[in-house]
Amino acid sequence: MSAFITHISSFLPNGPIDNDTMESVLGLVNGKRSRARALVLRSNGIKNRHYAIDPASGQQTHTNAQLTAEAVRRLLDAVKLGVDEVPLLACGTATPDQLMPAHGFMTQGELKAPPAEVFTVAGSCTSSMSALRYATIAVGSGQVPRAVVTGSELCSALMHARHFRPELDDRIAALEKEPRIAFEYEFLRWMLSDGAGAVLVEPEARQRSAMPVLKIHWVDSISFAGQLDTCMYHLARKREDGSTETWKQVEPSEWLKSGFFNLGQDSRMLGENIGRVMGDSLAMVMKKRKLGGREVDWLLPHISSAFFRSEVKSQAERVGLFVPEERVFTNLAEVGNVGAASVFLMLEELVTSGRAKKGEKILCSIPESARFNASYALLEVM
Repeated sequence: MSAFITHISSFLPNGPIDNDTMESVLGLVNGKRSRARALVLRSNGIKNRHYAIDPASGQQTHTNAQLTAEAVRRLLDAVKLGVDEVPLLACGTATPDQLMPAHGFMTQGELKAPPAEVFTVAGSCTSSMSALRYATIAVGSGQVPRAVVTGSELCSALMHARHFRPELDDRIAALEKEPRIAFEYEFLRWMLSDGAGAVLVEPEARQRSAMPVLKIHWVDSISFAGQLDTCMYHLARKREDGSTETWKQVEPSEWLKSGFFNLGQDSRMLGENIGRVMGDSLAMVMKKRKLGGREVDWLLPHISSAFFRSEVKSQAERVGLFVPEERVFTNLAEVGNVGAASVFLMLEELVTSGRAKKGEKILCSIPESARFNASYALLEVM
């Protein structure tokens, strides 16, 4: 059974937004400038990101489905395939435009594609990897001749000032004493951004463009939800006992007042557990796949913040994976944290740069904190 990534494309909406401009695009909460922004940005290391927002009007310029469809169009145009030649579309996102219809179907609708199989993965940052795993199995087993896999996010709509509560300012004073508290509403507001990536999966190593072909050796995912409580949530709030209360369990009057439509994160739980999840999941995958500690030439970690870069290195070395620092590749600073799209944005930039050479192996590492899941893919440059 074999499957290859024969092309990668991406779409980032509008122009890049730098650190000095981002608050004017997202708006002022309660008419006040954020006192946390500088602290969060200093920690996360992001310099530019993209928003599906018109800076002049503050209005949304794209839906998630439109972002995704544009990445798919660019992919198909590059390899000279028609949308009617894609029998499987597999889509992953944490921020669909609505709960129903599912994101994949909405993307198919934007593409005006003919009848085909559509698979949607709900979740957080690893959703695109689950979509890739599904497509790899479908293509590798001969069920379909090719598949398009996407990862996308539309976060800016949730980060705009109009969605934030007055209580936000009460959190700021604690930042100086405990920086990890920034990994809640303010952390997410100055971190998350918009974009989409798409990859073409085929059963043969057909080089359709100047971009190198990547052999998919395997894709694995490990969840720790049976051992750890919820850490990141949307349309819910977290109770003191660690359980979650969803928007369906409360009166509609509570939805806005209690922040059910805001993304939230238990910052202390994140700091206490994400490193262990990184290391333990990697150890499990290395054992399962008999992956040697020096077999990996490139490590592509999806990290939400540069704050975690040293954690990635220390956890990898703890479990016996040794990759030189100069071969740990991320483009977080240039494109921001685009959730499920980030792994495809990293892959596209690395392989088009020419730095990854024939025969070299790339390990993609994507941890997510929603309820602590981690996905990995081992790829080889052909």
